[in-house]
Amino acid sequence: MTFKATHLAVAAAFLIAGSAFAQATPAPESTVSYNIGATTDYRYRGISQSGKKPAINGGIDYAHSSGLYLGTWASTITWIKDSTANPNTTKGPVEIDLYGGYKGSLAEGVGYDVGGLYYWYAGNNLKKTPGFVSPNTFELYGALTFGIVTAKYSHATTNLFGAVNSKNSSYLDLSANFDLGSGWSIVPHIGAQKVKNGNSYTDYSVTVNKDIDGLVFSLAAVGTNGLGRYTLPGSGTRDLGKDSLVFSIKKNF
Repeated sequence: MTFKATHLAVAAAFLIAGSAFAQATPAPESTVSYNIGATTDYRYRGISQSGKKPAINGGIDYAHSSGLYLGTWASTITWIKDSTANPNTTKGPVEIDLYGGYKGSLAEGVGYDVGGLYYWYAGNNLKKTPGFVSPNTFELYGALTFGIVTAKYSHATTNLFGAVNSKNSSYLDLSANFDLGSGWSIVPHIGAQKVKNGNSYTDYSVTVNKDIDGLVFSLAAVGTNGLGRYTLPGSGTRDLGKDSLVFSIKKNF
């Protein structure tokens, strides 16, 4: 064998060995992902949390191959300040969500997700306002996914978002994710918020998403039914549950 042929054979051997090693490399036991975004109106369960103004947000998620996951997400808000007639003395500019749970499969095409979510409004003083208690809220949740359809139930073990005597409120929602290909998807949603000793209502939305290498553009038609005109003292005449179009952008890392 010539010197050149010998070198070609050695190079080929290294390539084959490298390919075999790459194929044998196991999937990581855990992953950490990040996201950052902005929206023209932060809507949650149909109601504006940012006074129908823009908001910025971001989060970190940890996922283990066993199905265990933990995460946190935060957004700017104004609803706590808007809840009182004197917004200059009411604090609570940010929402921080802390959550964890477990995901798995019951059968082919049937998945489940159980966990808990704590909504923490850092530095807020809403409970000092007559007619309110602390807005910090903890919910337990469980979800079942059948193909593209997901049904989820959330149950508050505390008072719900500052409402007095609202412990054991619940939220049931149904959504679907239609993958249209080429990064396009459509997500219809409907939810029923039951507020213990308070106003219950239904919210709905249809969201169109476009994913471009982890950069997701979204346009959603969002609204509520059953609230009537929903305003807060500091929000002026803005109906915070009125039908609206919301544009969002998010980058996943």
